[in-house]
Amino acid sequence: MAFDSKGTVNKVILIGRLGQDPELKYTANGTAVLNLSLATNTSSKDNEGNSTEYTEWNRVVLWRKQAEVVANYTQKGSRLYVEGKLRTRSWDDQNGVKRYTTEIYADQVQFLDSKGNGGGVSKSSAEAETPPPPEPDVAEEASESEDDLPF
Repeated sequence: MAFDSKGTVNKVILIGRLGQDPELKYTANGTAVLNLSLATNTSSKDNEGNSTEYTEWNRVVLWRKQAEVVANYTQKGSRLYVEGKLRTRSWDDQNGVKRYTTEIYADQVQFLDSKGNGGGVSKSSAEAETPPPPEPDVAEEASESEDDLPF
């Protein structure tokens, strides 16, 4: 595993299903951005042997060509492998309250459904650079869509 120059690692690997159809948007300067809601499930047993399943909803952000390709080949229920980094951002809502969200900025996505033939979309050399910070209109739309999450 590669460490950064300070000896830290920020890496997330998830396999899950899309909770809704992807919605591709473009920033004011024309950069493609795609926000996905990826459900991952975990199950555990209590002391009595009863099984309980937990669903965690993860916000995944893709940029540029990778965003466009994933938007074209996925839909609600699509199963994906996602590898990326955690990023937390903040904004002020309409009432002036500071809000925070943590997202996974995807470096690599692979389609796991048979329709995708196991193919993947990896970052190209152009996408290897750090993505631009979301513009205000993208951040505001993202904050509004969080209300649609089922928890």
